[in-house]
Amino acid sequence: MGKGAGGPRALSRLGMIYDVAVIGGGAVGSAIARELSRYELNIALLEAAPDVGMGTSKASTAIWHTGFDAKPGSLEARLMRRSYALMEQFAPEAGIPIERTGGLLIAWSEEQLATLPALLDKAKQNGVADVYLIAADEVYRLEPRLGPGALGGMLVPGEHVLCTYTVPLACATQAVVNGITLKLNHSVKAIQSRDGFHVLGGPGGSVECRWIINAAGLYSDEIDRLLGHHDFIVTPRRGELIVFDKFARSLINHILLPVPTAKTKGVLISPTVYGNVLLGPTAEDLPDKTATSTSASGLQTLLEKGRAILPELLNEEVTATYAGLRAATEHSDYQIRLHAGQRYVCVGGIRSTGVSASLGIAEYVAGLLQEAGLTLKPKLQFKSIRMPNIGEAATRPYQSAEMIAANPTYGQIVCHCERVTLGEILAATRTVIPARTVDGLRRRTRVLQGRCQGFNCHGAVVSLLARETNQNPSQLMMLEQDHVA
Repeated sequence: MGKGAGGPRALSRLGMIYDVAVIGGGAVGSAIARELSRYELNIALLEAAPDVGMGTSKASTAIWHTGFDAKPGSLEARLMRRSYALMEQFAPEAGIPIERTGGLLIAWSEEQLATLPALLDKAKQNGVADVYLIAADEVYRLEPRLGPGALGGMLVPGEHVLCTYTVPLACATQAVVNGITLKLNHSVKAIQSRDGFHVLGGPGGSVECRWIINAAGLYSDEIDRLLGHHDFIVTPRRGELIVFDKFARSLINHILLPVPTAKTKGVLISPTVYGNVLLGPTAEDLPDKTATSTSASGLQTLLEKGRAILPELLNEEVTATYAGLRAATEHSDYQIRLHAGQRYVCVGGIRSTGVSASLGIAEYVAGLLQEAGLTLKPKLQFKSIRMPNIGEAATRPYQSAEMIAANPTYGQIVCHCERVTLGEILAATRTVIPARTVDGLRRRTRVLQGRCQGFNCHGAVVSLLARETNQNPSQLMMLEQDHVA
């Protein structure tokens, strides 16, 4: 038997000694927990926030990247391609909303136009073979509402949009269904290693484990230092975004991509799986890992870029603005390292491609553990899951006569902007990983995310959530102020 693999469950003075503890319940950490839950291992997933998927994962552009523009030969390029194939299988199985739009990369200057052949070659090197260059007239035929000045483009048929809320929730849910222990509100502030295991300490208590997987996102460098390593520094890169009303959706047919630079993929205009249109992100390095507020200058920059790309977009109503932080480092590639002697795997430096690459990263990390001697014995059964649909490409509960007939609460709409029903809200509070915050309910159902942003139904939603979770409405409001990006 390998090191600490699937053997009798040891107990220490703290209780269970887990075979593996995964630090971080974002898209990557949840995907790793899901991957490891296939095997006869005792696993803990530790998340500092009150829910999974509350950090970088929830505030991305929601692009399902092919990896066409990644650096050839990099770990990021390799894992994104592998993850793409895995997501093709997982998303329909788990009910993760996807909209297959394709991407159109547009050159707006002679310099950008001259870059396109190199990008085409890079895509081919990365195994993205279905891309091709198109002339300016074809660009305007595909996207007739573009602003003037497009000189040519590259079509990337495999670039799509997905639901970044559902990806980490689906991964964590399947991991829990298959036996992992999820510990929320459980940050790790200290690590002690002795007698063949680690003790992870924090305000939420201590956890003992034999192996540590560090998928702490913005804080992965700090966890790395707790284990004696100084291989990278995470610099939060803020990306501000503007969400336009659903009336803007008919303006575009594809994800409108800019020519990427070494630092950023640039400002794009994209449909969302919820029927809106997204403009962003900016890219601003900051010293503060909690700086998720938007800025007047950032939003103004986006509006100016948006006006040049798609002038009619500026005539549409803005539904919301938000900002997310990407875990950028001084390195251009993922910082995934196995420290076998320490029984530790660092999964750091996962920038804006984390959701897209998450399944590939998870499979890769499992391989590293096996390489280090951890026995991965498959369980007799790996249970599947099915998430509620919150995307527009498939039938929503309010549209389903069959669901309403079986449960009339699916016919009672609470949030009229997003057509969220009482049945969906009740289900979200009673599921495997139940919503216990307004933000958690928002990410599971889309409630409060429409054009009124909760002006009409916020009070009713908070009261309903408080009743279903036996919490005080005032406390829920305080949690919302703390955690809404």
